[in-house]
Amino acid sequence: MKIGGLEFKSNVFLAPMAGVTDKPFRILCREMGCGFVYTEMISSKGLYYNSSKTIDMLDIDKREAPVGVQIFGSDPDIMGEMAGEISRNKMVALIDINMGCPARKIVKNGEGCALMRNPDLASKIIKSVAKNSLLPVTVKFRKGWDESSINAVEFANMAEESGASAVSVHGRTREQMYEGNADWSIIKRVKESVKIPVIGNGDVFTPEAAKGLFQETGCDGILVARGAMGNPWIFKRINHYLKTGEILSEPDAGERIDMAVRHAKMLVDLKGENTGIREMRKHAAWYIKGLKNSTDIKNKINAIIKKDELINLLIDYKKSLMLVQKSS
Repeated sequence: MKIGGLEFKSNVFLAPMAGVTDKPFRILCREMGCGFVYTEMISSKGLYYNSSKTIDMLDIDKREAPVGVQIFGSDPDIMGEMAGEISRNKMVALIDINMGCPARKIVKNGEGCALMRNPDLASKIIKSVAKNSLLPVTVKFRKGWDESSINAVEFANMAEESGASAVSVHGRTREQMYEGNADWSIIKRVKESVKIPVIGNGDVFTPEAAKGLFQETGCDGILVARGAMGNPWIFKRINHYLKTGEILSEPDAGERIDMAVRHAKMLVDLKGENTGIREMRKHAAWYIKGLKNSTDIKNKINAIIKKDELINLLIDYKKSLMLVQKSS
């Protein structure tokens, strides 16, 4: 798959997810064969007004580069200006515009998925970003606002005409949020209606689902979102299955806990102990989900504030699981 002049070794990408796809997690996914990663969605106004917290989200490591930077906003001029500045960063490969976020605090400001109800403004934003960016511009959106206003096909055509080099489509409406099943048929319809690459998104939790999304929609690439939480191995497993038809075994308990420990160390190194450990709690819960006594361990993790305490707890947990495995 190519987007503009970009070529990818794998067309299985990590979806941008707020509060999840920060630098450490992106690096881990890239190591596991992810073809491309995106930052968390970044506020164009935050960048415009020099918010240090927002600017920090543009920190990119050479181990993950080049990266897609996803921005959101509703002001075409600000979006265009910030896209122009970001596109001068040599670590960045493309600018992605978020027009699919369903969060209330985003849509109430006319941003994210709210733009699907205002295609004229959405077009102005895309045109402004494409005009100012030195890099390819892509747009991520949903099936529609709700079941009575399904407009992904029309929206995709508008995005293409406005200068987008590719689109990503999540097969759920804003009303659905993340509930119910993703509608892959809308992704197929978008693919059939535009000439630019289409990336499908929704319900990819297994290698088999990844192959199914490709086969059912004809999409050029896929985004893995929640399926990657606590599971960076999913990229290695999907790529292997697509190439060979063979299903690699899932990581065992020891591998999962070892990765959680490494992830924790990376987060603390990046964000400091206080913030790093608080943000690691959800990741740790995802890594150990389904393991024996994981609920009790999760509760203990949620009370921890020190790196050494968290690491020691995870190491002891791993030892206890290994003992149970040997005895059985």
